[in-house]
Amino acid sequence: MPASPKSPWLEWTVILLIRLMIVLTRLMPLVWARALGRAVGASLYHFNGRMRRVAIRNLELAYPGWTPDMRRVVARQSVQSTGELMSEMGRVWTQPWTQTAALLEVDGLGCVKEPLASGQGVIVLGPHLGNWELLGMHLATLGKLVALYEPISLKKLDQLVHRGRQCTGGKLVPTTPRGIAELVRSVRAGGITGILPDQVPNDENAGINAPFFGVECFTAALASNLIKKSGAAPVMGAVLRTEKGFRAVYRPAEPGVQSDDTLEALSAINLGVEKLIAGNERQYQWQYKRFRCRPKGLVDHYDWSAMPLLDEASLKR
Repeated sequence: MPASPKSPWLEWTVILLIRLMIVLTRLMPLVWARALGRAVGASLYHFNGRMRRVAIRNLELAYPGWTPDMRRVVARQSVQSTGELMSEMGRVWTQPWTQTAALLEVDGLGCVKEPLASGQGVIVLGPHLGNWELLGMHLATLGKLVALYEPISLKKLDQLVHRGRQCTGGKLVPTTPRGIAELVRSVRAGGITGILPDQVPNDENAGINAPFFGVECFTAALASNLIKKSGAAPVMGAVLRTEKGFRAVYRPAEPGVQSDDTLEALSAINLGVEKLIAGNERQYQWQYKRFRCRPKGLVDHYDWSAMPLLDEASLKR
């Protein structure tokens, strides 16, 4: 979060706005809450040039065969999808889980339940697609969930998010060696966890460059390492929006995910993410700089002076 503990007035302002949105969206029908979220997202897309550029550049890299108009439309829908996620949390973090579960269809649950029933732990790889917060909440209802959590710099916002993510019984542990060790012990004992495989780590030793939509970009090795250390069953997962609610989708991970060869494993993870995105492009968070490379300076797809957008006119529409 782009704020500092040295600015208490800013923290209180952010918290007040978030709480206001939670209260408002909690009282609204889901369709109204999503409409509000899309309006917020449309405003962000219109006024935040950096976010717009990043989304369009990512779509240029992932879908070079698309027309500029197609990329522009999906970029806008992607930011609106993030707005919908924000508006949905007022409902799913505060209402009883039974009410949220009534809105949730589940597809492919056997991928998760069968290993758990045999005593094998499960690691679900869920990218920034649809409502990834709801994915973690659903996992906690399927088994003993221990998940990594990196605290937010705004203390009161951190408390709010921390409480919301544990509302269905999951346990959050810090992204420290001790926290990772606790997670591995839990999964080895037949527990479950979820990992965001498309998050780019800052540490250049925390991954390698691997193909994603045919483009080499830095990919975290955390998920691959956890799968190998814990002996867990790897599963791809996402919670997608439907017209009346949500649909949780679980699929077997690509065979190469369990490879001892890091490049093969991370390439397989990225391929699994691509397959989840296919047909759901507008629900993916394209405004995130996913195509960064390491070491820094190797290739910078977000250096606008050296690599301008193919269609600069997209920024003005």
